[in-house]
Amino acid sequence: MFLFLFGILALILGYFTYGRFIERLLGPDNRPTPAIADADGVDTLPLPKWKNLLIQLLNIAGVGPVIGVIIGIKFGIKCFWIIPLGCILGGAVHDYVSGFISLRNGGINLPELTRRALGNLYYKVYVLFVILLLLLVVAVFVNIPSQLLMSFVPASTSSVPYFWGAAVLILLYYIASTIFPVDRIIGKIYPFFGALLLIGSLAMFLALCWNGFLSPTLLTETESFKAGMFTDQPVIPCLFVTIACGIISGFHATQSPIVARTMKHEREARVTYYGMMIAEGVIAMIWAAAGLAIYNTFPELMASKPALALKAATEHFLGSGIGIITIVSVIILAITSGDTALRSLRLTLAEYVHVPQQPLKNRILICLPPILGVILLLWWSNRDATSFEWLWKYFAWGNQILSASTLMACTVWLMRQGKCPWVTLLPGIFMTFVVTSFILWSDVSHAGCPYGFNLPLTTAYTLAGIITLLCAAWVIKCGKKPMP
Repeated sequence: MFLFLFGILALILGYFTYGRFIERLLGPDNRPTPAIADADGVDTLPLPKWKNLLIQLLNIAGVGPVIGVIIGIKFGIKCFWIIPLGCILGGAVHDYVSGFISLRNGGINLPELTRRALGNLYYKVYVLFVILLLLLVVAVFVNIPSQLLMSFVPASTSSVPYFWGAAVLILLYYIASTIFPVDRIIGKIYPFFGALLLIGSLAMFLALCWNGFLSPTLLTETESFKAGMFTDQPVIPCLFVTIACGIISGFHATQSPIVARTMKHEREARVTYYGMMIAEGVIAMIWAAAGLAIYNTFPELMASKPALALKAATEHFLGSGIGIITIVSVIILAITSGDTALRSLRLTLAEYVHVPQQPLKNRILICLPPILGVILLLWWSNRDATSFEWLWKYFAWGNQILSASTLMACTVWLMRQGKCPWVTLLPGIFMTFVVTSFILWSDVSHAGCPYGFNLPLTTAYTLAGIITLLCAAWVIKCGKKPMP
């Protein structure tokens, strides 16, 4: 219990200390933001600060800080200090710096930011990777909420028609929120969604504190919990791929330009980017604790799918009433990341092919290929359980490749601005090592891992270290070049 509460306190203190340091480093001023200087009434327009906060939080807080940490807590209670440390020094810095660069440069999207920092050759491959990852995100965030909605369907009823009915409705909502101006749908319903999220998270936090006080072993590594822990997966790199969104997530940098185009003042950036990532870290801590608590209560759940552990935790600790609200809040987390993922995909494609987005027909035409791609991914991923597992595993790894690339691009920008680059270079080096060593070591022979090169761990570490040092040297070389 102490480590859990201390981790949440550390996150809050990190916002007021290290977050303030990063703000002084970036130096926000009174120059006009894109929402003021380049308003187009569709994607670029001013919104109130409180709405931007909710939009950013709901954009970035997908199912990663819930499902990901329910899986990740199987690495042990070390998660209760790794999550805050990684969030403060890595994830929140990643979100803040990349978001601020977009804000300072007309709301540019992640591929364009990367092109300016790392060059055209890297950009040509990278933009295709981002587009593919965003397609995976949309497919995952249609799939998971549809599956969670199935928990309300009686067991005796065939769930297939209900799943596809839910998937169609969610996808139609994604299309509408993507095509219409940002203030028409997203700006209207996110306050309601945000309220449900906060109620669900707060309810689980209070329940955990109360039950942890009554049963001090609830948030510890009991013998039954240790028996089901991950023992064949190294913490580095596997933990940092499993708990993606609670510690650091490259997907966030694809979402930041959405709010960069609606922010009125640069000084709103710290609370919007750094602060909302800290909030996501708190959410991750709560659900990591919920996972630990339900695994200690029902150890057999450690061998089950994380969605079942989620449902069991809400029912056991909150009861049927608040429990349903909490499950709905998790569904909302997925939906409110999926809708803006599709919007970000539209903006990225439009920026890549230079198609203006003010005419409605242009937005519709740009959206058609991604929608077809999502439908095909949904069909493939639901052929059997294994297909979806592959979809999720490669999504998580690809997501962290984005975080490493974003941190390196931010390092180049900071160097060219004459600002301290170490705040992004060091976490960028670490995440490059994580994603490289993971794919070099990973293989289906290791439980819960996708296909990789299946090298011995020591060999994977050695090669990953060499590759990481070469990447860091290249990034520093790029940073010494003049601003394009």
